[in-house]
Amino acid sequence: MADSSLPKTLNFNVGVLGHVDSGKTSLARALSSTASTAAFDKNPQSKERGITLDLGFSAFTVPLPEQLKESCGEKQYDSLQFTLVDCPGHASLIRTIIGGAQIIDLMMLVVDVVKGMQTQTAECLLIGQLTCSRMIVILNKTDLLPTDKRQAAIDKMTKRMHKTLENTRFKDCPIIAVAAKPGGPEAPETDEPHGITELIDLLKAQAFLPRRDPSGSLLMAVDHCFSIRGQGTVITGTVLQGSISVNDTVEIPALKVTRKVKSVQMFRKPVPSAMQGDRVGVCVTQFDPKLLERGVVCTPGSLQILYAAIISIQKIEYYRGALASRAKFHITVGHETVMARISFFNRVLPGKENGDCSPISQEQNANSFSFDWEFHHLDEYLTGQAEGGRGEPQQWALLEFERPVTCPPLCLVIGSRLDSDIHGNACRLAFHGKLLEGIEDKNYTETALPRLKISKDKQKEGAVERVTDDYTVIGRNLFKKETNLQLFVGLKVTLSTGETGSIEGGFGQSGKIKIRIPGQQHCHCLLKNLTLSHRVLLFIHRFGPVSMLISVCKRTGV
Repeated sequence: MADSSLPKTLNFNVGVLGHVDSGKTSLARALSSTASTAAFDKNPQSKERGITLDLGFSAFTVPLPEQLKESCGEKQYDSLQFTLVDCPGHASLIRTIIGGAQIIDLMMLVVDVVKGMQTQTAECLLIGQLTCSRMIVILNKTDLLPTDKRQAAIDKMTKRMHKTLENTRFKDCPIIAVAAKPGGPEAPETDEPHGITELIDLLKAQAFLPRRDPSGSLLMAVDHCFSIRGQGTVITGTVLQGSISVNDTVEIPALKVTRKVKSVQMFRKPVPSAMQGDRVGVCVTQFDPKLLERGVVCTPGSLQILYAAIISIQKIEYYRGALASRAKFHITVGHETVMARISFFNRVLPGKENGDCSPISQEQNANSFSFDWEFHHLDEYLTGQAEGGRGEPQQWALLEFERPVTCPPLCLVIGSRLDSDIHGNACRLAFHGKLLEGIEDKNYTETALPRLKISKDKQKEGAVERVTDDYTVIGRNLFKKETNLQLFVGLKVTLSTGETGSIEGGFGQSGKIKIRIPGQQHCHCLLKNLTLSHRVLLFIHRFGPVSMLISVCKRTGV
């Protein structure tokens, strides 16, 4: 016997993404029969400009398709609700797109059939590849094509889109042509949209039973907050994980407050609970809605507040800029976007000497990390083949956030350069990865980073001043007189003639050093080969915090 408390309607989240003015909101409006409180551009600025500035939500319900009746098993749903997440297309609002894309099961990529793929269309496609497994391409605004050439133009654009998608995870996705708002936004409502019935049939055919797990801690992505006189404050959003029930206590981590759930609604219908994937309104009391427009709600104490993080990292191939250590990027993590400084590193393989770091493929170490490993600092992200030719080498990065962020473990991380020219045609999404280690200590540079064993090769050049005995030479021009030479005692020195030695200590007060040449490398022999102009190469290896790489190094090992 099925549990009577289970909802009869299966919720399926569909993201509507695409370039600005491609007709996403018109498409969502044409598809929808019920609009939620956040639907269709609540922002006054959006109404003035005629574009979506925030996530809009709306929904429509259809009888449960036959293919889902079999896969639902004991969960006896009788209808399927498509919740449409209308993501903004304006380039400066890509952070909102990323936030919206993390809560969708299927993506509709809306393309202006006249203009084809544009910069933001490509960025939306990249975000889709990182966040969902299925996609439908909508060729919109077919009413703008001349009637006698319409089908030929649609066929040509369909072929072009298949070519664009052939190297992506969506290479075999369906493509359908529609006119969501014939005549444009100002046209009378009497003009019927074209192709919407066929699109609904396609959506029903593409729908699947999403993974829905009510267990674990609650995490709800909030997109809107408003008050109802006499009732309290309603927080609307999508349950990303876990479940929520009436009388639960929830936390708003950004404000460090907890509140009791008074009631729960799904598209204006009261329900006793909701679970992962559901779009809900949650009513709480004694809370000012102005304090929370976007963010997350969670089980008390379940989320980390991070000042820094270790992530796995992979460059997005269409990003043309350099990925250099110490650079700043916009980091979208959880449902927040914040600036962070990044430092790249890869792993030193056991048994490798002198910091030799043969690249390890992504496959070998995907999403794993340990403070026990030894790493090698990278001045910039490595591209090319890993050892064995299996993809790019595995790399990690340290992110140091400009302000604390709240996010769950192992969440998606996307790095971008949102400050670049929004009218340019360059991809602004730079890299993606997973959060592997969150650092919650505000004083992480003193407590957490010293545990991170990252080495950096440094090279200094100096000159041999003279030979003092059979096994000792004096070197100069390597250090300033105020340098603490004890930090460098024992480090390896290579002479330009091939001999090796080590630093014994300082010589005098001017920064000169005494170098010991051991064994059979006799210094009387060197006299024949060395002059005062010959160089000494000093290779320094040190472990310590990435944030101190440029400063004078404390020596903890060679």
